Amino acid sequence: MNYHAAADFLSDLRRFALDPGTGSIRELLAHLDDPHEGVEFVQIAGSNGKGSTARMTESILREAGYRTGLYTSPHFDDIRERVRIDGRKITESAVVEFVEEVRPFLVRRAVEGDPITSFEALTAMSLWYFGRSDVDVAVLEVGMGGRLDATSVVDPVAAAVTAVSLEHTDILGDTLDDIAAEKVTVAPDDAPLVTGATDEALAAVRRHATDTLTVGVAAESPDVTVRYDGVVNHTEAGVAITAADWGVETRVPMPGAYQARNAGVAAVLARQVGADRVTEAHLTRGLRNAHWPGRFEVVERDPLVVLDGAHNPGACEAVAKTLAEYDYDALHLVFGAMHDKDHRSMVDALPAAASVRACAPALERAADPAVLAAAFETTGNGSVTTAPTVAAALDDARTAADPDDCVLVVGSLFAVAEARRRWSRLAVTREVDTVDDAQAAIDRAHPDAVDAAGAASESVSEVLTVPLDRREARALDRAAGRAGATAVTADYRTGRELRAAVVAGTTAEHRALLAELDDRGQGSVADTLRPRIDATDGEPRERERPYPWTDRPSVMGILNVTPDSFHDGGEYFDESAAVERAEAMIEAGADVIDVGGESTRPGADPVPVEEEIGRVRPVIEALADLDVLVSIDTRKAAVGRAALEAGADILNDVTGLEDPEMRFLAAEFDVPVIVMHSIDAPVVPGKTVTYDDVVSDVIDELAERVALAERAGLDREQVIVDPGLGFGKSNVENFALLDRLPEFRSLGCPILLGHSHKSMFSHVGQASGERLPATIAATALAVDRGADIVRVHDVPENVAAVRTAVATGDAAGVPDDWRA
Repeated sequence: MNYHAAADFLSDLRRFALDPGTGSIRELLAHLDDPHEGVEFVQIAGSNGKGSTARMTESILREAGYRTGLYTSPHFDDIRERVRIDGRKITESAVVEFVEEVRPFLVRRAVEGDPITSFEALTAMSLWYFGRSDVDVAVLEVGMGGRLDATSVVDPVAAAVTAVSLEHTDILGDTLDDIAAEKVTVAPDDAPLVTGATDEALAAVRRHATDTLTVGVAAESPDVTVRYDGVVNHTEAGVAITAADWGVETRVPMPGAYQARNAGVAAVLARQVGADRVTEAHLTRGLRNAHWPGRFEVVERDPLVVLDGAHNPGACEAVAKTLAEYDYDALHLVFGAMHDKDHRSMVDALPAAASVRACAPALERAADPAVLAAAFETTGNGSVTTAPTVAAALDDARTAADPDDCVLVVGSLFAVAEARRRWSRLAVTREVDTVDDAQAAIDRAHPDAVDAAGAASESVSEVLTVPLDRREARALDRAAGRAGATAVTADYRTGRELRAAVVAGTTAEHRALLAELDDRGQGSVADTLRPRIDATDGEPRERERPYPWTDRPSVMGILNVTPDSFHDGGEYFDESAAVERAEAMIEAGADVIDVGGESTRPGADPVPVEEEIGRVRPVIEALADLDVLVSIDTRKAAVGRAALEAGADILNDVTGLEDPEMRFLAAEFDVPVIVMHSIDAPVVPGKTVTYDDVVSDVIDELAERVALAERAGLDREQVIVDPGLGFGKSNVENFALLDRLPEFRSLGCPILLGHSHKSMFSHVGQASGERLPATIAATALAVDRGADIVRVHDVPENVAAVRTAVATGDAAGVPDDWRA
């Protein structure tokens, strides 16, 4: 069974239970030997805000050192998004393993007339995965209600009801009191139920919960007070949370007064889990790192483009209040909602717009765009039109908007998911040398039962892969046929999952394909493919900034001013020795000197901020007058700021922007930032990480970090990506990353490779202290595969390797200053 077959099996299960309750999932978990026992759980119910609150709670707990699980719904592109451990999605292989284990049981139940629902199965999969992965605490977002919800199979150590409003009245009841009675049943046995409910809803919660802890603004006299300080930049808002014996002021990456309340609920929940472990510093950084797509997410600024999954009148009202904090001229709405929602009340809650485009996500539950348009036509909005898809509506709105306008996509998370693909979807070019290589690339797409082998035989050279939904895949098939290109698409059973399509052909065929896609209303897909197709025509990429790596591969020389670095610890700890070493590297041809004051070798001890600054600042100041760029290798924004003020030119962050201030610091100083993929830094000895495909997984995870950097105000060409060799990868996986380095071009960023003297070379028989030849060889291979920067200890030898690789590829293109 392949992954998509497993995902289809889970999605195709019944949507509603014949007999609601936890009995069925208890039986399924018993069949699995109750794998969730031993995990602590936090359960979060509510009409609005439960997903955001769950993410905030998990982020705080992870910051405090817990191994965390997170279960949310719905997903955007892939069911794996619903189940995460320490922020990483459940692997495809684990989904397959789970389905293969439970399928006979589920089929038998269905035959007996007592089927298990899709949500119950997905919930069971999350609990199974958390248990087998030794998670300390898992945060569960309740589906609906509480008493009858599948997540209520657990006994939580902490729980919350974020808010209560009229929703799912056919199931939960017709009044706030009825709905509150269902939701408060998540209350834990040994702790108060936390709630952010207000007014009549709060009164209803208190009627049914014997012990509550309230979170709200001062006027409500809550147990924990929150203050919303408004937006402080285009992506963050200030919040303050005050309890009797603790308090915190921080920022959250989800603007809106309601998110301040959610942050307060999350902080209280995290402290209930570990009051002796969760500090105010953990709350501060955990809340600021709680990025959550589609919740007032600003994805562009000229014009301002906001994505928000508000799906009921209360949520739409909250979005309108938050949007009022931003300065823009005209508003252009893209609205797509489900058919069972109160459309008119949602429309009334939203601000008046200059134009409205009603659309329908690719989902059976989606409301007819004509019905949605009718709800807008009597409200005094500007022009109201319909669009066949969310992508088409978004394209039209962005075209109509002036730079000072705002485009808001709202109505459902499903509409937001489709809109978000314009920024999140990647097309990856994979070079293939043999039919077997091409077949492997096609197999990763889990193709339809076509002659995939025949497609592979036509694909030797390179192939493009791009994730598509069913509607887009059908359009691609037709467009490829007319353009003469080869397209292999997956066997779609549901419309929700994105699946990789594989495209092969000549550059001319690819360009014809783009034209066909544009003609068929698939401009979003064409725009995703276009940068990769344009990159194959031999034309140099246009760059706006004159960095050394703009015109040719560059060498970054490593200067460790630490006593314990793995290769040269202590050798340049003295300032004068460090400066002498830097001058020698510059003389040998280094373009960048990377100064680091803290080792990331396995087991290295962290260095206090002031001590790290004291190590690096004098060296950077001494290097400031030399003809070289200086990079600061640090994972702490405070150290980065001190280094930039001392004259550094580049930030090099081995944690991939885990310090939430780092991306804003780079934007403030307008400097490049190196974003490395790492699981842990310093490396945790003996820790293993499972990848389905290490290259695809690392690209996917780096894409999220690149997006954060962009939204902080950086140009993509200023964000340098580093695959992170040796950080959470095996030796074989490190070599796979080196071999398939061209695939990282899909991110649209310069590429850095840090491989110098790494333990990966033990895989080819190179012992510690004897890895210079292997390092030089890897440098040449990296440049041949498109690396823009190589980070090395031995500059003269690696400069020679870079120049040789460049000359081999283009002898005429060797710069004059490289010639004797």
